[in-house]
Amino acid sequence: MINGKKVVVVLPAYNAGQTLEKTYKEIPRDIVDEVVLVDDKSSDNTVDLGKKLGIEHIISHEDNKGYGGNQKSCYNKALEIGGDIVIMVHPDYQYTPKLIPSISYIIANDLYPVVLASRILGKGALKGGMPWYKYIANRILTLAQNILINQKLSEYHSGYRAFSREVLEAVDFNANSDDFVFDNQMLGQIFYKGFEIGEVTCPTKYFEEASSINLQRSSIYGLGVLKVSVEYRLAKWGLISPKYLKN
Repeated sequence: MINGKKVVVVLPAYNAGQTLEKTYKEIPRDIVDEVVLVDDKSSDNTVDLGKKLGIEHIISHEDNKGYGGNQKSCYNKALEIGGDIVIMVHPDYQYTPKLIPSISYIIANDLYPVVLASRILGKGALKGGMPWYKYIANRILTLAQNILINQKLSEYHSGYRAFSREVLEAVDFNANSDDFVFDNQMLGQIFYKGFEIGEVTCPTKYFEEASSINLQRSSIYGLGVLKVSVEYRLAKWGLISPKYLKN
């Protein structure tokens, strides 16, 4: 707890058995009150390992709901248990939980209601092994998004993000896609509602056990991201009204 605000970490997991323990053990339990693990029908021992580690809340999907569907379960549970600051950390150990205190204090001190841990600020992405084609695609997509959304983020694609309760209650994240584009739809909702987003630089690691999508899925994701940004601009101009961007 920080400044009387309950801190909840959510872990959206899929076949994270090889990295979950390492990730969980870096979570600073002196400030994190509760942890939520949501397993999206893994074929490994993710759920059993979560129980062994003593994670307070474990949700096991009977059917694979996708990355976005997993996050919906994460945030709904975090709100249900009274989380005031909710931080999503991927349990594949691509991002270190050691940044949780820094991220949490930014929200707890009312500096920003949303914080992204950016791999692009500094040289964390390439130093950590991000493939060049992903780095270049990230930069191109982010430039296009900043122009269309009229913001200035270093990247929109980090999976390490934190939200205040106010933000999670204000945006209809349950209306978003169940696929990877969920992340960008949610950022669009946040900006559409008038909230600001802060960023902190974040080291990252790319290795065999870390989750990643292949080139085909990356291409589909990229097109989906551009679609979200165009929808945002058209909605701002009053030309369309996508369900997920409605007030």
